[in-house]
Amino acid sequence: MRIAVDARELCGRPTGVGRYLSELLTEWSGSSTASRHDWTLYAHKPFLSAEAPSAKAEGLPWSDRLRVLEGNGGTVWEQLTLAGALRRDRPDVLFAPGYTAPLFQPAPTVQTIHDVSFFAHPEWFGPREGFRRRLITRWSARRARIVLTDSQFSKGEIARFIGPADLRVILLGMRSVAAPAFAQSSTFAKAPADEPAVTREPLVLYVGSVFDRRRVDQLIASFDRVVDRVPGARLEIVGENRTSRPRLDLDALRAGTRHPERISIRSYVDEATLRGLYAHASVFAFLSEYEGFGLTPLEALRAGVAPVVLDTPVAREVCGPAARYVAASATADAVTDTVTDLLTSAGARAQILDQAPQVLARYDWATAAAATLAAIEEGADAR
Repeated sequence: MRIAVDARELCGRPTGVGRYLSELLTEWSGSSTASRHDWTLYAHKPFLSAEAPSAKAEGLPWSDRLRVLEGNGGTVWEQLTLAGALRRDRPDVLFAPGYTAPLFQPAPTVQTIHDVSFFAHPEWFGPREGFRRRLITRWSARRARIVLTDSQFSKGEIARFIGPADLRVILLGMRSVAAPAFAQSSTFAKAPADEPAVTREPLVLYVGSVFDRRRVDQLIASFDRVVDRVPGARLEIVGENRTSRPRLDLDALRAGTRHPERISIRSYVDEATLRGLYAHASVFAFLSEYEGFGLTPLEALRAGVAPVVLDTPVAREVCGPAARYVAASATADAVTDTVTDLLTSAGARAQILDQAPQVLARYDWATAAAATLAAIEEGADAR
């Protein structure tokens, strides 16, 4: 079977969809079932090396399956350039892992929609961007043979906003405490056996792209009150600023606090630095109003860091008892109280972390990859 994959999200520094696809490819690279198929990955430029982001990744697995189609990787590239290549190559099936797919190409499509925030909360998006996302996602989902998503919550939201489809939930996996780059081994994030144990610090950590819905500005604004009660507390924010309505000036927000020296904001850190932050942190703060899944709180759990999350249906579904929940309507003082309690009470953190094994056992990339490949095969056979 000839399988085409829209792999443009692997270009640059993979986050979100790129991480999702990278984990699937890592599993498929060692799968005898996947090796029976003829794979072609399409992207708008060569992949980059995980260890040296400025270098091309010719030596990494899957790079020999990559077909580069020049362009910027945006909607025009997807709908015209990629669609044209698919019409010429005529694969048996297209796997589209990032919300949308070309509307006019001959292959049946298996498509993953991770969330529909642009339907549920159009106010978070500019008029043109929101319209584009809603239009192409709806059309491509209705054309797709199978639509995959990450949670029961997202399945319900897709059914609500897009309508009937063959919708299937495949839970994401959990492998590491740092963002994996595609084609790295499944053991890359494990610390060496002789690495000394680290001491937890009064460190509050946030990792993930900074969207309006994730309330990072509120986390920064409330941190003065945390430092007042825990003088040694620090806040580390790691993630690209992707706010837009309006775009938040995170550095200005930090400078406006009484303790700017206690707050660090970085758009990106390397694997070793991120692993170190997880190893030293005591609390992970992720106050998101809307997610399709929410992977980083699970990564925190895996690293032994107690998550504080907003009390939403998807957070309850994904984290279960292994998190401290803050009401969506909670005041800044309530957030401060929760974070302070976990920073100062090892017992409170232990109550959360004791639940981690049973929660994390649900999430396995090998299982996710096998189920996804089965869906891709079924999508092709249904032609």
